[in-house]
Amino acid sequence: MTPSPSLRDSVFLKACRREAVPYTPVWFMRQAGRSLPEYLKVREGVPMLESCARPDLIVEITMQPVRRHKVDAAVYFSDIVVPLKAIGIDLDIKPGVGPVIADPIRTEADLTRLRPLVPEDVSYVTEAVGLLTAELGATPLIGFAGAPFTLASYLVEGGPSRNHERTKALMYGQPELWARLLDRLADITIGFLKVQIEAGASAVQLFDSWVGALSPADYRRYVRPASAKVFAAVAGYGVPRIHFGVGTGELLHDLGEAGADVVGVDWRVPLDEAARRVGPGKALQGNLDPAVLFADEAAIREKTTEVLDAARGLEGHIFNLGHGVLPTTDPGVLTDLVADVHERSRR
Repeated sequence: MTPSPSLRDSVFLKACRREAVPYTPVWFMRQAGRSLPEYLKVREGVPMLESCARPDLIVEITMQPVRRHKVDAAVYFSDIVVPLKAIGIDLDIKPGVGPVIADPIRTEADLTRLRPLVPEDVSYVTEAVGLLTAELGATPLIGFAGAPFTLASYLVEGGPSRNHERTKALMYGQPELWARLLDRLADITIGFLKVQIEAGASAVQLFDSWVGALSPADYRRYVRPASAKVFAAVAGYGVPRIHFGVGTGELLHDLGEAGADVVGVDWRVPLDEAARRVGPGKALQGNLDPAVLFADEAAIREKTTEVLDAARGLEGHIFNLGHGVLPTTDPGVLTDLVADVHERSRR
């Protein structure tokens, strides 16, 4: 699907391509979520996975922060385990816990449960993206998927894990099985992203939430091949590819090398230093600490200035938080932040 000229010239997509922009574009990870009262209202009594499978709710929830905050991009409302659910993995998202896998994947025989994802598995995604792009007009829609390592961690551990003991034990102890697991997950992720792009998403972000638990050497050996496979598979669509993980200061160069056009940076590394680590030819996204938004107006402005100043020499910069919006964030603060960044970054 070829984007319209007005969409292609959007400030967000131009920044992703490292082209000159009139001001710094802004969007927020988890901008559609519990910080918004309108989100809580439409989600009342609806389980998370159900809300991710209903086009009416996907559209409404995705649009809410665009209407309220005037952000420069929408991000498709979903969860990283949605494609696993779609291929038949028995899982649930438990409030206060996160994804819980009924029967973890830990053996060669278990791999047979990870069948390829086909568009018919997620027909609601095709419908929702089509409705969204029609409503968004010249505002880009960012497609969304979890990266193979993070999906593997949930599948092997059976749920969220602080130390990833079982995951690392499998990775180090059975590297051939691990490689086959990640390769299958890469194919599932590719299928999920292709559905979104072919339905009209004009950029994609690969979330590797837990990859900061790895050393650079382990990332390169055990993880980067699968992530690189994902990025290579969608390269032909010509949409910007964003790569983000938390606690990845030591991995920034490798995240870019996996094939991303834009590297997301958490709040722990200043953007000018991040640019040095990533190297040339990549735009950067980030990186205000989400907790800063609980401070007073002067402190928020000061920390925002630090981010904008550190990004001043970059070829391409998309302003974002260094992780997702925290659930108790005042939505008014986010609205003001978008306006402030737009105003102060105007060229």
